[in-house]
Amino acid sequence: MAKLLLFKHICKNRCTFVSDLLQIEFYLRFYYENMYQPLRLLLTALLVAVMLSCAEKKKEPLVTPWGEVQTDTILPNDNFTVSDIVGNGELIALTLTGPETYYDYRGRGMGAQYLLCEKFAQKLGVSLRVEVCKDTAEMVKRLLAGDADLIAFPLPKKLAQKNRLIACGAGVDSLGVQWAVDTGNKELADSLNSWYKPNMLADIKKEESYLLSSKSVKRHVYAPFLNRAGGVISHYDPLFKKYAPVARWDWRLMAAQCYQESCFDPQARSWAGARGLMQIMPGTASHLGLAMSDIHDPEKNISAAARYISELNGYFRNIPSAAERQLFVLASYNGGYFHVQDAMALARKNGKSPHRWRDVAYYILALEQPQYYNDPVVKHGYMRGSETVDYVDRIRQRYAQYRGVPYGGASVKGWSGGSSAPSFSPMTPRKAKKRHRFHI
Repeated sequence: MAKLLLFKHICKNRCTFVSDLLQIEFYLRFYYENMYQPLRLLLTALLVAVMLSCAEKKKEPLVTPWGEVQTDTILPNDNFTVSDIVGNGELIALTLTGPETYYDYRGRGMGAQYLLCEKFAQKLGVSLRVEVCKDTAEMVKRLLAGDADLIAFPLPKKLAQKNRLIACGAGVDSLGVQWAVDTGNKELADSLNSWYKPNMLADIKKEESYLLSSKSVKRHVYAPFLNRAGGVISHYDPLFKKYAPVARWDWRLMAAQCYQESCFDPQARSWAGARGLMQIMPGTASHLGLAMSDIHDPEKNISAAARYISELNGYFRNIPSAAERQLFVLASYNGGYFHVQDAMALARKNGKSPHRWRDVAYYILALEQPQYYNDPVVKHGYMRGSETVDYVDRIRQRYAQYRGVPYGGASVKGWSGGSSAPSFSPMTPRKAKKRHRFHI
């Protein structure tokens, strides 16, 4: 009777047991050793039938968290049309990091190719998501795998044809380069071709140049000293003195940074969205609990900036020198903490001190060169390093003036005293693999 019950249990849960080879082996050995020959043959036939039924069992449909039954979660590329993209609300583009393609600038995407793609996404009425690849081989592979909708990078047309892609959209005819989409996305290719005009690339570069200039920051320029003889820097000195202890800084250093950011104009705003005396970005304001309706309030803006400086200071707690640490914090405030981390990684890799500003500033400048922003230790790509180093230098100089002493520190802007970074040979691209595609 026990044997019969065990046999029924196997039949009832056949798919579970068959999937476990060790248990199958156990039951076969058990019955073959304890049954007569006719029953052994019968059991063998039944087990074969069970295995066949499991093999033929249909795959259960996927049920989404909201209860919708789906048979396939990823649409094949030849069916992912412009209408699908609009329905998804998102255009996914593959590109490479670089000054002409894509880079992060104070929390905002920049680069001519990115800005062009952003305009196309706006035309479709969708948001843009950029996936940064290591090389053209990865871009092509991921596009063919359905990870994105297009390659927003000047890809050689011959390479596109070789991989059965459609060259379309933005490009330079004289160089034989253009964006690309999958062969199955002809509708998207047609849409890109009808949208793009030859003058767009030149216009977008002019727009980018303006945005990156100081002219794009709307502000009144006030004198760096309100009353030099009386020792009064600005109308906001009491606020700097009140909140500088939160940042663990000299209040005059906060004042020097504030002048660099906004020239003491509480209504200052940049094209990227930075606002107020300390030019706080919307994302940072949200992180700090500063409402956008209060961002132009002098006290609330300075208070939030002091908390942010304190937070950045904590990220560099391993730097022993407080004076050195301040320079890393200033660089992060301007250029982004992760870019500074990349420069520190490069310094460490090349035998320099990641805790000494002069060494790290060298590699912040180097992040403008392909050999460095494509280095494996760099995780966040190209950086406008010269702008960040200049930002730190200017604040150091003004801080020295505010303290009433001459600025004696040597500038790191010139690498070895010069005004421009040395040239580097381009780095040979390396293959990289990273699948990342969502269908909403």
